[in-house]
Amino acid sequence: MTTRRDRRRPFLNAVAGALALCIAAGASLAQSPFSAAVTINDRIVTHYEIEQRARLMEVLNAPGDLQQEARENLINERLQQIAGARSGLSATPDEVEEGMAEFASRADMDTDSFVAALEQEGVAATTFRDFVAAGITWRNVVRARFGARSQVTSEEIDRALTLSASEDGAQINLAELVIPLSPQNEDTLRADLATLVEEVDGSIGAFAEAARAYSAAPSSDQGGSVGWRPLSSIPPQMRAMLLPMAVGEVTDPVPLGQAIGIFQMRGLQETGFVTPEVTAVEYAQVLIPGGRSDAALGEANALRNRLDRCDDLYGERPDGFEIVTSPIEEVPGDISVELMRLDAGEVSTNLTRRDGDQLLFLMLCGRSTELPEGGREQVREALFQQRMESYADGYLAELRADAIIDESP
Repeated sequence: MTTRRDRRRPFLNAVAGALALCIAAGASLAQSPFSAAVTINDRIVTHYEIEQRARLMEVLNAPGDLQQEARENLINERLQQIAGARSGLSATPDEVEEGMAEFASRADMDTDSFVAALEQEGVAATTFRDFVAAGITWRNVVRARFGARSQVTSEEIDRALTLSASEDGAQINLAELVIPLSPQNEDTLRADLATLVEEVDGSIGAFAEAARAYSAAPSSDQGGSVGWRPLSSIPPQMRAMLLPMAVGEVTDPVPLGQAIGIFQMRGLQETGFVTPEVTAVEYAQVLIPGGRSDAALGEANALRNRLDRCDDLYGERPDGFEIVTSPIEEVPGDISVELMRLDAGEVSTNLTRRDGDQLLFLMLCGRSTELPEGGREQVREALFQQRMESYADGYLAELRADAIIDESP
């Protein structure tokens, strides 16, 4: 016998099936690549855009969590585009074409070739175009809003140049291992140090251990560490060796007059400013009998305590000192390394002369610098860009604080 419930079952099954299809369709829509991943005020960022931007960043070798970075960058760009639209400063088609060509030229390619190469890597041409357009729009907004107040004065350039030649400018972090030449080692020292370089190259710990064991420099107790020094204070010959090196790499043996040394790169901090080239150095030297005896070192220490600058030697030791002014490349190697550690008015008593019979008291009087051609304009541009970036970061933070940002799960 057929009941009413039996007669309704086909209808109920059909309704359940339809509901299941709707639910499935809804789930599918939620996962659509073109659905909103983030809503920023009245603008959206899609899942597809995030995937594409992350892929572009991967092709460009960007570091970090690319999915998260892509999401954050696109949120910022929507805010920047809103600001551009409000002020009528959005990128024009011509500006975008120019920007794409300039970007492609960094890879020594024209725009079409660059876009084709990106497409082969799974990055759509529109993704690249949108990326460039967003950057140009934000540049236009920031220049219009902050350009006038970001101008740089001559006094600010002078101050930046002074800092770039000081401990607040570009700095290099070094470690040293220095061994004096003697009749016993003069035939083998260079070869022995070359072997040591192979053993410690790339290892800060191994270099530090070797410096403590073998170095005669006062830095041996610190594992050879000289610490951070102004880049401008490093002798040009050493600078040429060190700057291309990675952290941990060690130089070949370097002749230092009556010693030979090896040096390890420990770090480099750059300010972005032009660093004036040190062309000459002025220093005072006093020979004190007794070498590194307690009496000679005591006399040197007493003299150091009575001096603030080189000119004070005229009153303290009128006939017993020499002030030398020399092109930087002509300073004896061991003296050059000692002066590297000093600021004006500071003293070194680490060297001897006449087979160790006399202590060499060194005092740095000063360094002469020369700015490369166009250097002031480079400094002006660097300061201007730094100032603009600071204003831009602050303005973007304001835009984010005022925006309604809704991120989908």
